[in-house]
Amino acid sequence: MSSQTGPAPRRTVTDRAATASAAMRDAPAGHPAAARPARRRGAARRRFLPPQHGAWGMLAIPYLAGLVTAGYRWPDVPLLVAWLAAYLLSYYVFQAVKSRRPGRYRDQLAAYGAVAVPLTALVVVASPRVLWFAPAYAALFALNVWYAWRRRERALVNDLALVVQSSLVVLVVATIADRPVTEALDAFALCLAYFAGTILFVKTMIRERDNPLYRRASVGYHVAALALAAWLSPWAGILFGWLVLRAALLPGRGWTPKRVGLLELANSLLLLGCVALV
Repeated sequence: MSSQTGPAPRRTVTDRAATASAAMRDAPAGHPAAARPARRRGAARRRFLPPQHGAWGMLAIPYLAGLVTAGYRWPDVPLLVAWLAAYLLSYYVFQAVKSRRPGRYRDQLAAYGAVAVPLTALVVVASPRVLWFAPAYAALFALNVWYAWRRRERALVNDLALVVQSSLVVLVVATIADRPVTEALDAFALCLAYFAGTILFVKTMIRERDNPLYRRASVGYHVAALALAAWLSPWAGILFGWLVLRAALLPGRGWTPKRVGLLELANSLLLLGCVALV
């Protein structure tokens, strides 16, 4: 009597997923299957983190300068998280406006909005006077949206608007600390002067490296900023003297963006030290 073998049972989606997971787990190092989870994590990270590495210093240094100048209060913690989340939210707002396809960025907008909105509300409840800065931020944000709509987000005016927004957080931190904003004006001015100069300098090193007009504008700006910085503090004068030299001597030397970024990271830390000494 011959035995008959029935048809093989159909594999469910769960079975196939389990098999694939086991294959990736058991694959030797260097095997393509072993690299897939890392690639997926990298793709997810790129999907939720903008490729604007220089922006982090522009966000962190003015906030820290405010703490150095005005002191710490507990709302500074939710302010920091809201500040970073608001930047990430705004980046994807601009991407949605630029692409005319907001649905593509729905997940990012929902995730960062869910963090930024309630924490901003908490800061406002704890220190209602920060609302004095709302009109300035709203006007600058509207300008950024306009440039995104025109697909000109790399325009100099748009970049400078971002610098003003970042520098204003010095005064926001001082307001939270119940200190007169006049006490934080020197720190605000130094952050504004430094980061505005950085915009010009970086353009002469990368996007406008062959544009002599930008080089002259960068050097001229840094000379004027040196006069302001030296008036505020001799330490700041020394730093901005170096910034004049770097604006005059480094363009055209073929530096990579990474090397330029590391230089500006070091300069921004020197700026923070100058703020502490003002």
